[in-house]
Amino acid sequence: MSTAIDAREEAAEQGMFGMTRYQWRIFLVTWLGWALDSADFGLFALVLKPAVTELMGGSITPAELGRVGGTLAMVGLLGWAIGGFVFGMVADRFGRVRTLMFSIILFSVCTALQGISQNVWQLGLFRFLAGLGTGAEAVVGIALVAEAFANTHRAKILGIMMTGGAFGALIGGQVYALVGPHGWRWVFFCGIVPALLLLLLRRGAHEPEHFQEMQQRREQARSGLALSEADMKLNELPVKQLFSPELRHSTIIGLLFCVGTLLSIWTSQIWLPTIQSMMLQKAGITGADAVRQVGHGMMLWGVGGILGYASFGFLADWLGRRPTIVLYNIGAIASGLYLYLGLETYAGFPLALVVFGYFVFGVFSGHAVYLPELFPTHARATAIAFCNGSGRIITSFGPLVAGLLVVPFGGNFNIAAAVMTCFAVLSIIAMAMARETKGAELPK
Repeated sequence: MSTAIDAREEAAEQGMFGMTRYQWRIFLVTWLGWALDSADFGLFALVLKPAVTELMGGSITPAELGRVGGTLAMVGLLGWAIGGFVFGMVADRFGRVRTLMFSIILFSVCTALQGISQNVWQLGLFRFLAGLGTGAEAVVGIALVAEAFANTHRAKILGIMMTGGAFGALIGGQVYALVGPHGWRWVFFCGIVPALLLLLLRRGAHEPEHFQEMQQRREQARSGLALSEADMKLNELPVKQLFSPELRHSTIIGLLFCVGTLLSIWTSQIWLPTIQSMMLQKAGITGADAVRQVGHGMMLWGVGGILGYASFGFLADWLGRRPTIVLYNIGAIASGLYLYLGLETYAGFPLALVVFGYFVFGVFSGHAVYLPELFPTHARATAIAFCNGSGRIITSFGPLVAGLLVVPFGGNFNIAAAVMTCFAVLSIIAMAMARETKGAELPK
């Protein structure tokens, strides 16, 4: 196959920092896609209150905001879950690169369309469609980078790639600070930018060698030339193989890991801007000044996440995958409880946001580093999609539950967010049952 030959020839060319041109291209596409995905979700959280308020007639109670805002967040996460699951199977069957590019265009266009919504139902529909693309980009990008860097500092590169998620919060905060004062619709219109940028990077991004070799084995199996029983199973549905005796335990571990980390972060991702605005209001800061403060606060949260994402791979190669994941989850619980329950005024929020962001964002590098090491190439994207997607279906109710908890908690979003953050303990339980993959080759 000429594509495979081109891939091997390019792989032999060493570029900056020992990475080939192909590896740099894959890294940049996936990093930028993940950053802009995260920016999209961050922007939604930042404009949630004004958007829902306007679309519901201009005046709503905290209970109505919790119910409607939580529902919209749930719809977006359900779209993320379904998109990741469906396109994960597509990526394992037809290729990572084309699936990735389609997903980026889908979430970009549908994010921009949210800006023309005339009612809550339209906003929810476009939110769901944008979620389909976001979920696909996340899981396919992880599989693509893991295979492109299978033998080149895989954990460190994947951890650095995941910093895109935290840079997304940084980008979203800056966009909101600049565009937010002009209205929530203009914030959503900025969502078209990812499609324009990533189209420029499409050329030359072919499939990684791991995937090409697996496709050749599939072709041999279809033609009756398979050399082993394992090759004969390559054409079975990947999702079916996730529950085979060989992969069942890894699937359960991956799912529990994802559920814990996702429940821990998504309530904060959706309600943290609202919590900040309420804390600022108590201090007498409102209007444009509050908008800028909230935007800068979310940027600080993102800065902490950047450091957490980037350092995860180095710690995982030093301490091991399981101890590092446990460390990050304990840090997320401790810093989250302090942020939401230990601070009476906004004065301590900036520093606390950095620390909380380090742990609650950074543990998601474990999704990129650890999950691909549990599954073989022919089921890798599907497995990542299933663990993340099923986790997101379960955790999509988290922001809604937190929003509904506001009523029995007397309108206090802080207590609701603190309760949901503690679900990170599920990831700690998963690691107690998991196997260590430090030093192991990426399964083929």
